[in-house]
Amino acid sequence: MITKAEFKCSSERIGQVPRDERRDVAFIGRSNVGKSSLINMLTRHKGLAKVSATPGKTRLINHFLINDDWYLVDLPGYGYARTSKSQRSGFSKIITDYVFKCEKMHFLFVLVDSRLEPQRIDLEFIEQLGEGGVPFGIIFTKCDKLSKSQVARSVATYSKRLAEQWEELPPMFTSSSEKAEGRDEILDFIDKILK
Repeated sequence: MITKAEFKCSSERIGQVPRDERRDVAFIGRSNVGKSSLINMLTRHKGLAKVSATPGKTRLINHFLINDDWYLVDLPGYGYARTSKSQRSGFSKIITDYVFKCEKMHFLFVLVDSRLEPQRIDLEFIEQLGEGGVPFGIIFTKCDKLSKSQVARSVATYSKRLAEQWEELPPMFTSSSEKAEGRDEILDFIDKILK
């Protein structure tokens, strides 16, 4: 249950993230995957994460304090073509530094668009997480745009692709920010991993 959610800070590098004992649960995905909408849906706080019409808007690590107890972290999107090469490598540095070096990071949710075939950039990122031993789960977004059977097919296709490399599949969740689907499952899971 989220009763309180407030913006804490934006960081350009991991040296700036809050230095307290509270743990981070982070969200990442390709640009325009619906990350801000999902964060706003989970916290029931419409304008908490800025939803942008231009993909690739989040360029900073944004920390939101939840129930005065843990941080929900909004990470920059990756793999969007309309940002310059130097900015793109900048994203990847801020992302990789945080994901692989930040000790506060407790768990990472990778968001993927349920309407698309598994994307190479997502699969490569997930592979890096495996190699780095980073605990993560997958959230399929925009599930309201598909029928139930299409969503199931999408999850099955993804699972099959991951099973080619993984012995054990990560936890997977389906969500719709429009309809607040998946909210309870995701929050229950976060509760469990923080205990």
